Amino acid sequence: MSDKVKLDELVEHYKLLKQEIHKVIIGQDEVVDQVLISMFSRGHCLLVGVPGLAKTLLINTIAQSLGLGFNRIQFTPDLMPSDIIGSEILDETRNFKFIKGPLFSNMILADEINRTPPKTQSALLEAMQERRVTAAGNTYTLDAPFFVLATQNPIEQEGTYPLPEAQLDRFMFNIWVDYPSYTEELAIVQSTTSDFHHIINPVISAQQIIDYQDLVRRIPVADNVLEYAVKLVGSTRVNSDNVPEITKKYITWGAGPRASQYLIIGAKCHAALNGRYSPDIEDVKIVAKPILRHRLVKNYKAEAEGFSMDKIIETLL
Repeated sequence: MSDKVKLDELVEHYKLLKQEIHKVIIGQDEVVDQVLISMFSRGHCLLVGVPGLAKTLLINTIAQSLGLGFNRIQFTPDLMPSDIIGSEILDETRNFKFIKGPLFSNMILADEINRTPPKTQSALLEAMQERRVTAAGNTYTLDAPFFVLATQNPIEQEGTYPLPEAQLDRFMFNIWVDYPSYTEELAIVQSTTSDFHHIINPVISAQQIIDYQDLVRRIPVADNVLEYAVKLVGSTRVNSDNVPEITKKYITWGAGPRASQYLIIGAKCHAALNGRYSPDIEDVKIVAKPILRHRLVKNYKAEAEGFSMDKIIETLL
């Protein structure tokens, strides 16, 4: 089967996925699109939003529609690395036996990831980057496909541990989950206060997801699109040549090369899901905000003048 035929097949599967997801999730189109783009790009997501916006329900619904193994880990201050990776126990023959933790699944919901200490947060790092974990000197490969979708509450910061920059950088997207509109909230209340339950049907297999991830990597990219992505990331670095005034004024640290890589992979995937066989600069612009917003560090002046990260990125675009 040619790549062109496979790309057409991906578009059909994408439409079916969205139909299944929207049986339960009302609105949040941009959030659903960004989560699916990150999955087909072999990336991880950080969803930021106040409680009650159905972040957990969204992830659970996507897992059901993908027909993947799903585990939820509630991150708490007393959670230890062995609680998520697994640990060795003595079996009845007095030999050590490794009991796998909840990390051994296709889709992991790391709920309120900033509630647990850095020691446990860092246990996710190897899993997210290498798709494997090390316990008691042994390395265990995680099932493919493997995604981490973490949630974070932006309001209540007491008793939380900010994510290290190295771990933030492992998330392809930082997705802002906003309040629904009036009509969306009306539909949500109508559907969730009755005893009717939608049945979510899996529409794609684990192997198909892996094939589509490989397919996205093979999509060709024009030189001008590559150059635009790299220049955009370069424009966030204070010490680069020809730095825009807004960067000098409001940014302390810019994005690294991983941002450039994710801009291109995300642009490829966005183009593919919309039925196009190669991305253009517009595709890079569409995925730029969720890719850059957690990789830039604002200075005190931006905070004082009320310049949001999204506003800075819009100006750079």
